[in-house]
Amino acid sequence: MLSSGLQFGIYPLSVAGTPAGLAVGPQDNYEQIQMALKRLRGESKSLLPRIYLVYTGPADSEEKLLSIVEKYVRLGLMGDLVVGSLAPNIEMNHWLALIRKIIREYGSYIDSLQITNEPNLSFMDGSNPNILPLLVQGVIAAKEEAEAANVRVDIGFGSVPDNGPKVVPHFWENLAEIGGEVFIDSLDYVAHNFYVDVFEPPLSLEKVPSSVEDFLRRFREVNLRTAGIPDSIPIRITENGWPTGKNPFVGKDRSYEHQSEVLETIIRTVYNLRQELNITHYELFGLRDADSSKDDLFHQFGIMRDDYTPKPAFYTFQHLIQELGI
Repeated sequence: MLSSGLQFGIYPLSVAGTPAGLAVGPQDNYEQIQMALKRLRGESKSLLPRIYLVYTGPADSEEKLLSIVEKYVRLGLMGDLVVGSLAPNIEMNHWLALIRKIIREYGSYIDSLQITNEPNLSFMDGSNPNILPLLVQGVIAAKEEAEAANVRVDIGFGSVPDNGPKVVPHFWENLAEIGGEVFIDSLDYVAHNFYVDVFEPPLSLEKVPSSVEDFLRRFREVNLRTAGIPDSIPIRITENGWPTGKNPFVGKDRSYEHQSEVLETIIRTVYNLRQELNITHYELFGLRDADSSKDDLFHQFGIMRDDYTPKPAFYTFQHLIQELGI
């Protein structure tokens, strides 16, 4: 039986991570964010805000990190929460205590808790040599705490495609070795961040659907099965987007109009694959540009400019939420 539709989500903030640091620009305007999210979801659909919490080192105390969660709960922007770690020296007890406390104090405000963002990417969470134990034990602890607190929070972990030069080698084989039955039983989903026609020479629009399918089919049929994760565990697409600005490979502009066309093509392809590959969510990166005055790809991922004026893709995403969303 076909699912009724996709659960849509979106990264609502402006800062974007890059291999060289952060892409930043004008400050977030939370009133404008709320207005934009309301316009996208309309009166009858849901739209999950996606928020990132990253432990980067000893200066990130538990109190500091929890205050960030509190801020976005207060602003009504808590939905899909990601907890990642870029710090090689984090102690397991501190990591698990943070995860458990998030569940205990904020579980009723959270739809899902993703343990690690990109653990198989060598310059993100995968830069931490202890990331696999942190991932596995974090998932188990989160599920235990959610059950103990009697709150419904879906628990998962993140990933990226395994075909790039910066991926962590043998990640899925190593996860299979240390995961185990309790880990698999604790999983409600596996998250996947992937980008088509962004970090490589441009594709024609006609080739985008086959590229999307290749990414997702390899993830389900190769990566997850290598890790021993059954097909019954849903996939959530938790980062996907297409930037405007200058294409760094050919120097041509990525137009606002083509952004709209590519995103619609990707989302409809995901929708058509949702039953076969057990895909339940699509979350867009992201709502607004980090800085619309800079034409590099990391500053212009938004479907709105940095002053919150819509690009054509805003209206396309709005329509797709109404047509295909739940």
